[in-house]
Amino acid sequence: MPEEMEEQTQQQFDIGRYLDIIRRRHVLFLLLLLVGWALVWGSSWILPARYKSGTLILVEEPTMPKNYVVPNVSDDLQDRLQSITQQILSRTRLLLIIDKLHLYRDKGHVLTPDEEVERMRKDIDIELVRDPHDVITAFRVFYSAPDPHVAQQVTTELTDLFIDENLRVRQQESENTTQFIQDQLASARSSLADQDAKVRAFQSAHEGELPSQQVSNLAVLSGLQSQLQNEQDGLNAARQQRAYLQSLVDQYRTVQTPTQSGTGAPTGLAALDQRLSTLQSSLTDLMTRYTNAYPEVQQVKAEIAKTEKERTQLIANLKASASSKGNESESNTQASVPDVENPALLQVQGQLHAEEVDITTRERTIADLQKRIGDYQGRLNAEPAVEQQLADLTRGYEQSQANYNDLLKKESDSQMATSMEQMQEGERFTMLDPPSLPLTPDFPNRLKMCGAGAGAGLALGVLAVFLLEFLDDRLHSDKAIADLLTAPVISEVPEVLSPADEKRNRRRMVLGWAMASVVLITILAGTAFSYLHA
Repeated sequence: MPEEMEEQTQQQFDIGRYLDIIRRRHVLFLLLLLVGWALVWGSSWILPARYKSGTLILVEEPTMPKNYVVPNVSDDLQDRLQSITQQILSRTRLLLIIDKLHLYRDKGHVLTPDEEVERMRKDIDIELVRDPHDVITAFRVFYSAPDPHVAQQVTTELTDLFIDENLRVRQQESENTTQFIQDQLASARSSLADQDAKVRAFQSAHEGELPSQQVSNLAVLSGLQSQLQNEQDGLNAARQQRAYLQSLVDQYRTVQTPTQSGTGAPTGLAALDQRLSTLQSSLTDLMTRYTNAYPEVQQVKAEIAKTEKERTQLIANLKASASSKGNESESNTQASVPDVENPALLQVQGQLHAEEVDITTRERTIADLQKRIGDYQGRLNAEPAVEQQLADLTRGYEQSQANYNDLLKKESDSQMATSMEQMQEGERFTMLDPPSLPLTPDFPNRLKMCGAGAGAGLALGVLAVFLLEFLDDRLHSDKAIADLLTAPVISEVPEVLSPADEKRNRRRMVLGWAMASVVLITILAGTAFSYLHA
């Protein structure tokens, strides 16, 4: 309980102390408050006024849906806008506007071109407008100048530059993209032609060994093998026939006897052959007119059979008789009777010669067939390696073809997008609000400076009072005196004020309140005046 009472006493003492400070220092505080406010507020009427003109530029989406024509320029509007801003704020562009509108021609002070450009950059302000999804939908362009009409003119120039530069940049980017794709397409076309030439050259160099010709090669090989088999069978048959005819020739030469009688008629084996030939001719003639049952036909057939039997018997006898003679007698017999005198022998020899020619032809044909079969077997054996090499070439060709087709499509799309940009149907900047003509200065803002002046005066007064209290070593309260004494205070003598002291205190209080009222009224009047002229 005593501690709570002591805390309450301490709190009452502190409040009294602050009130005492206010009573003693209120004049200084109010004077500094008024001076600080007057300095800041007065400067707002002394500083040169600057007017800010602004415009709103809307970012319009392409009129053509992206499903039909895909733009071939960058979709990052912020990066493109920064690039356009850098180009517009370049030294060359700004100097053109400065010279055109005669900006920054201060009296008595000539600025260099670099200084003019730097001042103009500071006077330009660009503010982006974003939607709730943080997408740029528009932007504002501001320009500050001492003359409101100049501010409006410069803002108009900057707006036109932004709109024109955006169209130029988009068209240039679109044309550059199209040109780049066309260059890539030309390179791809050249690469595709090289790949096609390699494939064609490879196919020409391996004609007959290509995988696509495997079926035809197998069919041709099968036909050649069948033809070879037929030729080999024919060769074997011809060789057998040749052996047989050779044996007949040998027999004729072995069993050859004089074939003519003293009257010149043929005798022996030659007579039998002549007779057999005559009978066969007769039989052929009769068969054209009669059947086999005709008596004359039967008679001729019987004579032919009889003659053949006699011939066979004569040949057997001649062989037996010739085997007992030596080579010399055989050669003398053959020499004594020329082959030319034996028609049958000449006929057999003719047949033998024909067989020899046929055998030679067949052997040559067989050799040619074997060579061709070897060629086709070589083609079939080489097909796996050729197929692998051709697959590698074809794969490169297909990749080049796919790349070419893709670039061809991209070129068509890019050309459409470029045409759209040239027709100004793509994304563009539209001036939504024309540059405003400012009627009131943007700087200085007298209302804001009025409040800032009140704050500055208040801070100045508090700081001055705090410094004076800190530097004042006088005692202004009984508590401060009691704290300096080592002995406790037994009693206090109250202050006795005379009527003059009381009158003086009342006068000071009235003057203090009057001064506070004057300061407050002055600040309010200045604020109202600033508002009316804002």
